[in-house]
Amino acid sequence: MSIEWITILFFGGMLVILLTGLPIAFGLGGLGMAFALWLWGPESVGMALFGTMAIVRYTLMVCVPLFVFMGMMLYHSGIAEDLYTMMRYWLAPVPGALSVATVWVSTVFAALVGSEEPATLTMGSIALPIMLKNKYDKGIAIGCIQGGAALGFLIPPSIIAILYALVARESVGMLFAGGLFPGLMLSTLFVIYIITRCSLQPHMGPPMPKAERPSFKVKVKSLRASLMPMFIILMVTVSIFAGLATPVEASAIGAAGSIICVAIKRRLTFQVVKESLITAFRLTTMMMWIFMAALTFGKIYGALGAKELIETIMIGLPVGRWGVIVMIQFTFFILGMFLDDTAILFITMPIYIPIIKELGFDPIWFGVLYLVNMQMAYLTPPFGYCLFLMKGVVPKDITMGDIYRSVWPFVTIQGVAVIIIMVFPQIATWLPYRLFGG
Repeated sequence: MSIEWITILFFGGMLVILLTGLPIAFGLGGLGMAFALWLWGPESVGMALFGTMAIVRYTLMVCVPLFVFMGMMLYHSGIAEDLYTMMRYWLAPVPGALSVATVWVSTVFAALVGSEEPATLTMGSIALPIMLKNKYDKGIAIGCIQGGAALGFLIPPSIIAILYALVARESVGMLFAGGLFPGLMLSTLFVIYIITRCSLQPHMGPPMPKAERPSFKVKVKSLRASLMPMFIILMVTVSIFAGLATPVEASAIGAAGSIICVAIKRRLTFQVVKESLITAFRLTTMMMWIFMAALTFGKIYGALGAKELIETIMIGLPVGRWGVIVMIQFTFFILGMFLDDTAILFITMPIYIPIIKELGFDPIWFGVLYLVNMQMAYLTPPFGYCLFLMKGVVPKDITMGDIYRSVWPFVTIQGVAVIIIMVFPQIATWLPYRLFGG
């Protein structure tokens, strides 16, 4: 059987498995082993599984549970509530102030937790009721929470950036630095959109009435809320950028710092620690299973000659090197509608990274493009993870259709950000090479 037909069967089988609702890890791994049995016999299965055991040598994976634990501890700490109150006070006269505050708090939270789940749940529980109470349009209220939460993919310490660095064999510190300016750029674009739309359509997000605005003294007092987040950010991000700690060491420092913050807030209980540990173990285990399944899938598919086939097709297409990059972005967008970020990473990157290096593109820049695409993936129907997380915290009168409609302005802005980073790659490459050389 030709590799072309095997490719069609591989990805056709994967789509069928996804539609059945079978967990992606078991679907991918099972499909790979089924093809190995069919083509090479029983002895090939053991060889494929043996290759996945290399995962235990990746000490960088230690960062994942530690950063997740840090994020969940800060989720329970009450820091987000204090930050949101501070932002509301200072932004009171601004059109769409509550939505702008939501995006900015999510930006800070992204720098604290490294993933989108805690930010979605936190801001959905804190900010959404306040925005709806103040008669904000539900579309802009729901959309800004999801768009802001997705910034956790870009702004360090991003967990998926750690996994990309692992697969691409690139520096985690450089990936973190590469995502910082694009993340801040996206946050700024979200804020510009919100202020512009609420200025043109005041009913979408009215500013706080003058009678309810706090005094200058109260606003200054609220600035204390920023001290602990800055403490954590300095300990984790700056220690990596300054070369004072490796990512693994920084994740341990951050986890310890989060415990201190929760203790200062007088919320350090056995239940909080237990829930944070269980969440860290659950998410890390899920990632490991997907990692091993995708490695098995990729190794078997690669052994059939698929990697060379795709590289030859991509490089030989009459679209030029930039045409190849555009096509890759399109595949990310399509796959993001059906697969999660980890599965997409481990399936595509072993194929794509050699191609972009062959074409002379920077793997750090390419990694940042991937991270922005994964932000879009978490917001795009039908299987965007943030959409389902959001459904769990919204009032019952808000439908899944409302949630789907709310994200499209923010997905469009993310698409614009991809184009901007492609046209001006220095946005993603200047800081990492300034800090780490090369």
